[in-house]
Amino acid sequence: MKGKSKAILAVVCCSIATFWYGAFIFGFPGVMSNDWQAKMGVGRGEIGNILFFVLASVGILMFFVGKWQERVGITRMMTIGAAVCGVNLLFMAYASQLWMLYVWAFVMGGGSCFVYIPALTSVQRWFPTRRGLVCGIVNFTFGFSAAVMSPVFRYLLDAVGYVSMNLLLGLVALVSGIVAAQFAEPPVNPAGAGNVQGAAGAGFADDLERSLTVREALRTASFWLLWTTWALQGAAGIAMVVLSPAYGLSKGFGLDTAVAILMGFNATNGIGRLLTGYISDLFGRTSTMSATFFAAGLSYLVLPHVGGLSAMIALAAIIGFAFGALFGVSAPLAMDCFGIRHFGAIFGLTFTAYGFVAGPIGPSLSGYLLDATNGDFFVVFTYLGVFCLISSVLIRFVAPRPTSD
Repeated sequence: MKGKSKAILAVVCCSIATFWYGAFIFGFPGVMSNDWQAKMGVGRGEIGNILFFVLASVGILMFFVGKWQERVGITRMMTIGAAVCGVNLLFMAYASQLWMLYVWAFVMGGGSCFVYIPALTSVQRWFPTRRGLVCGIVNFTFGFSAAVMSPVFRYLLDAVGYVSMNLLLGLVALVSGIVAAQFAEPPVNPAGAGNVQGAAGAGFADDLERSLTVREALRTASFWLLWTTWALQGAAGIAMVVLSPAYGLSKGFGLDTAVAILMGFNATNGIGRLLTGYISDLFGRTSTMSATFFAAGLSYLVLPHVGGLSAMIALAAIIGFAFGALFGVSAPLAMDCFGIRHFGAIFGLTFTAYGFVAGPIGPSLSGYLLDATNGDFFVVFTYLGVFCLISSVLIRFVAPRPTSD
């Protein structure tokens, strides 16, 4: 197979490998939240903790996965991730207590690390001058999968029942993920990738030489600005996974209608990853992220004051677009700032903010505030909007390394 064909196949397979994790993390909790509340007799705060456990696991494991992939290899890491996803769905089929739900969430978050970081590393090495675009494609699949699968989850739940749905989805995720992982390995040197980027691969060795170590990256202001942005914007984005259907229900819509708000969020969450990745190649990473975060902040501030379904979907879609930008542009921005050699480990460290901070101050805190205020969304949406506006300012000060002549 020629280099260009192998490069395209790698992008496709990396996208397939991330599809199921995106669907289960961003779509499953929102669709299933009311069923889980009724089945387990818990409130919104306890259900909001599902995403806390997902993100905590990501925060713990993402850095280590970035380190391990340098020794184990990308194909093996992604194969492990696919196996974890499939087996975890089999476990979920028989979950009957809250702690089992939390175990599922923790394992799902950890398993996603074994797919997400290796996939982003591979596609950026295949396309060194189109990092934003190819990261956007992978992240598009990761985010948009939930929009595709949310109505499917609902249909399967009604058609075949809870247990059969999980068993079926687990089998499909297992097989497709393992097959895709076998074609995801990056080239040893982009210069030898069938001239995919012409002379772009010629600077690969130089880029390796100029890469920062993990310790050097931690000494830069850019790392901590990016880290804080992931904490605040990550909280504002991930919270909408559980808040959007709940907000629709609070306005008197039925669940099938309320899920449309979640679908709007997830659709642009996926599309935003693709578009902002491409746009950032043309107009700059930080400018792209700042503009979308600002728009999301305004949308959050307006959202408590609208009652029409179309307006809710539109505002949720803007918030989803900004969340997509966080994922779609952060990876190439991190490589711009810190280099190729230790990208996995350094980018993994930024996820500690997403895992340990975004979860507690996003979906968990918002759920408890709704319980304490009898479902008043004004305070929740206001503080999440402020998080977006602060992130819009902070990301402006992240400074990529100057390129060599």
